[in-house]
Amino acid sequence: MFIAIARPAVEPTGPDAVAVPNAPAIHDLSPRALHARLLENAAQRRLRGLERMRADRPEDADYWLHAAPVAVKKACALREERSFAPIP
Repeated sequence: MFIAIARPAVEPTGPDAVAVPNAPAIHDLSPRALHARLLENAAQRRLRGLERMRADRPEDADYWLHAAPVAVKKACALREERSFAPIP
């Protein structure tokens, strides 16, 4: 039996390690970029929790809504650790 591996209809472009399988991780993010990524992660988790709540899936909603503050705490810890200038 012959099996052909089909390429996906949409292929991600750019250096996003999450979007591109087997791509190397981006290790040299600036503290501000990492801080922004953590806050974006928290916002996405919060939105996912609200989406799950609207879909009447309280167990999933609880998970995502409790996961959002973890990302915010990591962002706060990063600001304290790296002590970069406050954002105006």
